[in-house]
Amino acid sequence: MSPSAEQVPVVALVDVTEQVVERLLAVALHDADADEVTPPLGTAAGWNTERISWFRAYHHAAAAGLDGPARQKSWAITADGELAGSIRLARVPGTGTGPSARDGGALETGIWLGRSFRGRGIGGEALRLVKAEAAAAGADLLEAETTPGNAAAQALLRAAGAALAVDGHHVTARVKLG
Repeated sequence: MSPSAEQVPVVALVDVTEQVVERLLAVALHDADADEVTPPLGTAAGWNTERISWFRAYHHAAAAGLDGPARQKSWAITADGELAGSIRLARVPGTGTGPSARDGGALETGIWLGRSFRGRGIGGEALRLVKAEAAAAGADLLEAETTPGNAAAQALLRAAGAALAVDGHHVTARVKLG
């Protein structure tokens, strides 16, 4: 059933605290493939010690926000109060006129949702919320990357108003803000 045929859950972005990161990790471990959530790490396929350590370290570093050392911010996505996945904003090097998104330029986003939350309009609502966060931070452009085979991500980005460009094994999406 398409998201328009059923009611979209109430979606919110929640700061990733130490308690939230452990609950979010549980969602990732049980409802998402490691390759959808983390970079390839370690020698064992799937969820392994290196990927779990990276997940915790990444969200801990991103908690400091766009002005922190990691230059990015992550949120947990909730759907009707239940953790569903994560979305982020990151500074894009070489855009804008200064060290902050408030100087204009671009921010990049990325999202993952647990399998049981997909196809219900949650990703679109989370992307709408993160677009507002990017605009509030002063960005004039939101970028994302995916692969040519990820039709769901491409559809989500198009629905958010993104122009897509395919270059070999990468699809780059750009949404003008404001």
